[in-house]
Amino acid sequence: MAKLKTTPNNLNVEDFLNAVEHDTRREDSFVVLQMMKDITGEAPQMWGTSIIGFGNYHYKYDSGREGDWFLTGFSPRKKSLTIYMMGSASASSREEILSRLGKHKTGRGCLYINKLTDVDLEVLAELIRAGVAALKEKYPAE
Repeated sequence: MAKLKTTPNNLNVEDFLNAVEHDTRREDSFVVLQMMKDITGEAPQMWGTSIIGFGNYHYKYDSGREGDWFLTGFSPRKKSLTIYMMGSASASSREEILSRLGKHKTGRGCLYINKLTDVDLEVLAELIRAGVAALKEKYPAE
């Protein structure tokens, strides 16, 4: 079985964010950093070279595949600010929250935001809280 390349490490989160070239994306990243710290109560940690994760959980699929991943996280990508929300609440609840968020795109387990001024920060926080709660319920700490 292939080993995950994206794993937690000791790279410095603030150094990584300070190196983001796009001014707005860098500033927005520090806002999301604080938001996720407040929501999770966890310290941020670099996962791989470009993702900042908060907390972690251990998953095991029926196929036998298992591993560790962060509860929530983000990455200031060139094209957008990517929010990882793998554990989002039920599909209907997630869609209702997203309908109130503002300008965004979604992908499998990800939310893409061009800039934070495009979205309602309270709704973003609600979405992150729902995702973290859903993951904690699905994968309770042992």
